[in-house]
Amino acid sequence: MLFLFSEKKTPIMLTEASHKLIPMTDFVIEYYSNEGYADLQTLSLMKNYANFLRKPLTLGMFVPVDPKGNVLKEPKNYLEWSSLDHNDGKRKAASGFEEYIDYQKAEQNCLFEGFTIGYNGYSVVRIVASYDQAVELSFNKNDMMSATFADVESLTVFEDIYLTNNALIAIGIKK
Repeated sequence: MLFLFSEKKTPIMLTEASHKLIPMTDFVIEYYSNEGYADLQTLSLMKNYANFLRKPLTLGMFVPVDPKGNVLKEPKNYLEWSSLDHNDGKRKAASGFEEYIDYQKAEQNCLFEGFTIGYNGYSVVRIVASYDQAVELSFNKNDMMSATFADVESLTVFEDIYLTNNALIAIGIKK
């Protein structure tokens, strides 16, 4: 059994019910086995997932980046700040907390959970999955793209890649 800690320092138990990135064929089989037929909602979900898998990989899908693609450093005491009810990500501005709000917005653009910066050099950024050190990706700093993995679907070679709530919303699994 594997435990992760969320941004609010609460343990997350990852189970088979957690939403992992899976190949399209597994996605289709899983939904057909639960539904037994293809209604319009299921077909729409499959189309959304197929489009999601085709997205080109960018660094901002894994870690917070600014609009230019530069990795953002987590602000001091960010976990405590973000745990407060009024900092739920819906605020547009708060005097003196712009850095926190920018980081929070960038964090909300991430589609994959649990990635940290392993190396941030002059020409390359290497990220590592906190739950599996074998999952390591490198991104060129010029275009913030991965030379090894072209799109989301190429990540299905890894056993465990976890999707964020924002990814699940984009696919249509959550509202």
